[in-house]
Amino acid sequence: MKKISAFIISVFLLLTAKAQQPHFGVKGGVNISTFHFNNNSSVDSKVGLHAGILAHIHASPTWALQPELLYSLEGAQQTLPGNNNKIKYNLHYINVPVLLQYMFKNGFRLEGGPQIGFLLSAKTKTGNVTVTNGDNYKSPTFSIPLGLGYLSSSGIGLDARYVFGVSDINDSNTGTVIQSNVFQLGLFYQVSDTKMRRRH
Repeated sequence: MKKISAFIISVFLLLTAKAQQPHFGVKGGVNISTFHFNNNSSVDSKVGLHAGILAHIHASPTWALQPELLYSLEGAQQTLPGNNNKIKYNLHYINVPVLLQYMFKNGFRLEGGPQIGFLLSAKTKTGNVTVTNGDNYKSPTFSIPLGLGYLSSSGIGLDARYVFGVSDINDSNTGTVIQSNVFQLGLFYQVSDTKMRRRH
């Protein structure tokens, strides 16, 4: 994890060495998350949310760096056989994606990069019973978001990304590898000058 952190810092420093002043923004949206196992286990996806702040930093007319600080509710769910009760796995994270963006003149952006996630808490809910079990999950975690965004001339934008879990988040000594995958659909507002919005 130290090597991952050093890589993110190196990329950030490289791309911001000659970068313009950051344009800050806020964002929020919907998560559709699930777990991927290394065996035949399977669970259903669950709906959560994400919200936070961003800094959009132009390194050139077509390239930008966008670090974000996001709260994210992730996890999965499954139905118990026989009684149709659902088990909901709720994982609360602070995520720090650092996205490299390629910007088209029509407002669209391709984006991707590393993300570090810090687990705030984990709870498993079965019916009306909720159990706190943060010790069963590892933190921090590493993942790769890839996506597409669009910024309008008003500063309002949309983005859609898929976050591929790389780290094994299972810390329960069962030998099962669990990776968290999340599809995110977000709405954001980026504060920037009119000239920059029209250009990008």
